[in-house]
Amino acid sequence: MTDVREVICRPFGRRVLWFFAGLGAAGAGAAVVRLAYGGPGVVLGIGLLLVPVGGWALYKATARVRADSYGVHSWTLLRRRSLRWSDIADLRVRLKYANTPRVQDTRGVSLLLRDGRKLLLPLPRSWSYDDPDFDAKLDAFRALHRLHGTPESDHVPVVSYRTAGRGWAGSLALCLLLLGGAGLAASFVPSTASGERAWRSATPCTAGTPAAERDECLTTLTAVIARTEATRSRSKGSWLYFVDGRPMERLAVSSDGARMFGPGDSVELTVWRGEVREVVGERQVYRLHVPASGDLAVVAAVCLLAAGYPAARVLLRLRGRRLPDDEVLPSAVPFAGALVGTALWLLPLAHLHPTTLLTDPVAITWAATGSAATLAFLVWAWRATRVRTPGEIDATGVTEVMEVTGVSEATGVARGTGEAGWFAEEEAGEAEDDVFLAARFLEHTDYNPYGFGTHVVLGGGPLAVTPHPGPGRFAAKPVPVERLAVKEVRRVRGGDGDTVPSGWHIAELDDAGTPVRLAAAPDDLSRILRELASDPLRRESRVSRSRRGGTRR
Repeated sequence: MTDVREVICRPFGRRVLWFFAGLGAAGAGAAVVRLAYGGPGVVLGIGLLLVPVGGWALYKATARVRADSYGVHSWTLLRRRSLRWSDIADLRVRLKYANTPRVQDTRGVSLLLRDGRKLLLPLPRSWSYDDPDFDAKLDAFRALHRLHGTPESDHVPVVSYRTAGRGWAGSLALCLLLLGGAGLAASFVPSTASGERAWRSATPCTAGTPAAERDECLTTLTAVIARTEATRSRSKGSWLYFVDGRPMERLAVSSDGARMFGPGDSVELTVWRGEVREVVGERQVYRLHVPASGDLAVVAAVCLLAAGYPAARVLLRLRGRRLPDDEVLPSAVPFAGALVGTALWLLPLAHLHPTTLLTDPVAITWAATGSAATLAFLVWAWRATRVRTPGEIDATGVTEVMEVTGVSEATGVARGTGEAGWFAEEEAGEAEDDVFLAARFLEHTDYNPYGFGTHVVLGGGPLAVTPHPGPGRFAAKPVPVERLAVKEVRRVRGGDGDTVPSGWHIAELDDAGTPVRLAAAPDDLSRILRELASDPLRRESRVSRSRRGGTRR
């Protein structure tokens, strides 16, 4: 597409957007008239609801993006921008996932500027991963950039929530919010514990108790239940109604509490600090639930543990800040496992010892032992989420495989003389049993139709793709190893899809001129590539080529 001169992007469904914009304007006018002459009403409510809809539609309808030989020009309702191609370092795809059954993701074009700033263009947009119109416009943008600028990457970087280029401000805000909730809940623990101790030590009021101290003693009142009102919910939403409204008209209880009593039952109400704490009948005793200090301590601990997950995401993004923006970061699931392990000892400790964590010897020992376990969990999570580059796995082995499979033929052929020089040590070995490794070819090929393969089997026979982890080679499709050549081994990028685990690596292969990607765990991928290089079919192909062209040294 080197002959592209101009690309113009306009919003899809402009007539519908203008209709909603006009509807919002009409709603605003109706609301103003209603306020001026009639006051609040249904028309006012409908008009106010239509105003934001109309504003959103107007903003979308007026958006426009044009790219030409000068650069990229963007128009919106509130701002206009023009950027030269020389100021644009790269064009990227911004991927945002939606929680709808039919729309899986939303794609947009993002500009990376030379000064490090990032700008998301209002157009073009795609609401599906397979949109020919969006792909055509993106290709036209990149063709213009290659013609009039200097792109940094030779592929289309895709930035999603899994990649290093996504911001961490949202995770940090969520972490701070949860920490604030934990601190707020913890601040009420001492006063709640003091109230619990006062309730347990309270005694019934006597005739000589001064009026100023009657709130601290127990007052007993008699009443007769007129009727009950129980709801299906277990929360407070049910009521006990009393005859003649004495000592009160009604009392809020739980649904189980309302079912414990019936009309005509005589009960005694225990009042403490102006609140009814117990309802005692002839055979039933109902105690109103009052938040305990242990419950508040558990809430504080849960908020603290929940804040650990977004904190781990921030930590991983800071740890991978030197990675390319489209490379997928390691998953924070190991840190979530460490938090779950911490919850197993922290929550019972907070419930049983909410105020004696620093004074009770049992609580101190419990906390020290649990903290040591948490530290071990965190060290394990830190090691499990380290960024493993292909060079750290087996740099020598990967280079050797790339040489043997065609990237550097001269080096590969020079290692042996004739047929005996090609992996003679492998020919001397005995046949191995089938080994199934979790690996996937990401492209639709004749040996991986419609991406059906989930495992690669090797060892006891030719290299093959299977849709199952074994045993047996049922539905296996042999891989044409003589056609494949390894070009590069890299980490997972955003464009590889969200189905590839973040800890896997990708092998860029050449299948007789067609690029193919093979994804697997680092160690498994290294083993597959070694098997690919030592396959007898490849050796026969290499030997025949060396006989035709001679041995190159």
